[in-house]
Amino acid sequence: MMKSTLTRMLTLMLAFMLVVPAAAGAAAAPTVKGAAEDLRSALGRLLGEHAVLALTAMQKGYDGKADFNAAAEALNGNTEDLTQAISSVYGAEAGVAFKKVWNSHIGYFVDYVQASAAKDSAGMQKAVQNLEKYRMEQAKFFADANPYMNEQQTAEGLKMHINHLLDAFNSYTAGKYDEAYSYQREAYMHMFMTGDGIAGAIIKQFPKQFPGDAMSPASDLRSALEQLLGEHAFAAAVTLQKGIDGAPDFNNAAAWLNMNTEDLTKAIASVYGNEAGAAFKTIWNSHIGYFVDYVKATGANDAAAKQKAVNDLEKYRMEQAKFFADANPFMNEQQTAEGLKMHINHLVDAFDSYVAKDYSEAYMMNREAYTHMFMTGEGISGAIVKQFPDKFMQGMTPEKPAAPMVSKITLGLGSKMLMVDGKAVKMDVAPMIKYNRTYIPVRYLAESLGAEIKFDNTTKTTWIMAGDDKLAFWIGQDVMELNGKSQKVGAKVFIENGRTHVPVRFIAELLGWKLHGTAQDLMLTKEMAHMGHMNH
Repeated sequence: MMKSTLTRMLTLMLAFMLVVPAAAGAAAAPTVKGAAEDLRSALGRLLGEHAVLALTAMQKGYDGKADFNAAAEALNGNTEDLTQAISSVYGAEAGVAFKKVWNSHIGYFVDYVQASAAKDSAGMQKAVQNLEKYRMEQAKFFADANPYMNEQQTAEGLKMHINHLLDAFNSYTAGKYDEAYSYQREAYMHMFMTGDGIAGAIIKQFPKQFPGDAMSPASDLRSALEQLLGEHAFAAAVTLQKGIDGAPDFNNAAAWLNMNTEDLTKAIASVYGNEAGAAFKTIWNSHIGYFVDYVKATGANDAAAKQKAVNDLEKYRMEQAKFFADANPFMNEQQTAEGLKMHINHLVDAFDSYVAKDYSEAYMMNREAYTHMFMTGEGISGAIVKQFPDKFMQGMTPEKPAAPMVSKITLGLGSKMLMVDGKAVKMDVAPMIKYNRTYIPVRYLAESLGAEIKFDNTTKTTWIMAGDDKLAFWIGQDVMELNGKSQKVGAKVFIENGRTHVPVRFIAELLGWKLHGTAQDLMLTKEMAHMGHMNH
């Protein structure tokens, strides 16, 4: 079958990228391509896909859906691809060992789902305990394979992954669908951070095999666009399924898709301006609407309406291709239109197969739709870097260096590990609950944002300097100053184990970050822009 052949080819291409060095004589111009950049992309793609497929299989299993086996089959396919990637770096024997450990945690999630469906709290607890053992075993595997992977830090990252999936699943079974999809997005994003960490460690271990710069500004752009476009493919596929099934969480799945559109719009606007962002959003949203029309027509057995939706999608792809070609001279309009046609066909074919109960085909096409969007992300990011090379030159910084471009920070209650865009920061004091609020040592959060921090022991004052802004906190007080103006903190600032602790929600919102998750596991997100003046 042609589609199966394509999937195998893509898998082989990914494995090939992991072991074959880039051509000698790297160009001086910034680029999104290279062995290091491709490694980052490949691991992010596979790990992100794992998170989405795992949650899909868990939902289908709990609901007793007819396509559960096909969803599990797709998840197993992802495991095979991950195993090939590990084997290509560390050998077949290591691949076998990885697969055994990795498969165990999928089995424990299945145990948790089955126990949840049976209302078996003891079975659920046993599954959680087994997942705890798994993460330690998986962390040991990576630490043994790579001297640049800290076992404790890896274990902490795996704990976040486990908690994300459990929180998303528990919210789903409780009917808290908005919360479930919020956790699902966090689970997906976190796995790209995990991929960045693993890729970075492999590149350090085998620098000659992976020339390039995986963490360059150009590579960051590629990774960001691939992540968002890949998420769009899966979010669209899930929303179409929920729509034809009349699922109670259809609106929530659609909201997930809309959030992805908002993030894509911001990405486009950050390059081409707000007016272009608004134009992109109008066109992009139109194709989502046409897919919804196709679903409605399918449910009503209205062949004419289905054909109209297909015709509208055809018009959409030409309009979208023109948008990109007008914006960027390095994007060929015809080639872009052909790529968009492939995207549309993937989603339509996957949906039609799902409706026809050919579930294996449906999930295979979903995976191909996801993989194809990474090719699209690479193409768009490459064209942008060619269009604006000066903006993506590594090392070209002003006299006063700007703060790092931090976009995601994750922390866990009681954990001394702070993850800053996939990089682990070890704290000597863990976040804690006090006064019914979650507190964090302010030094680590401030330094992660590129701010300078000082403590005056005489006045018990903590100063934070970020760009043109100056913040002051006083120990034992529930007020602070921002550029000389007083603000209520909402709870007292305190010092413990030599560290000043502030409510994480207050400091995050003050600095313009959004909070997601629970008191136990928090993620802070912000648009990828240099920290300058704060939002007051």
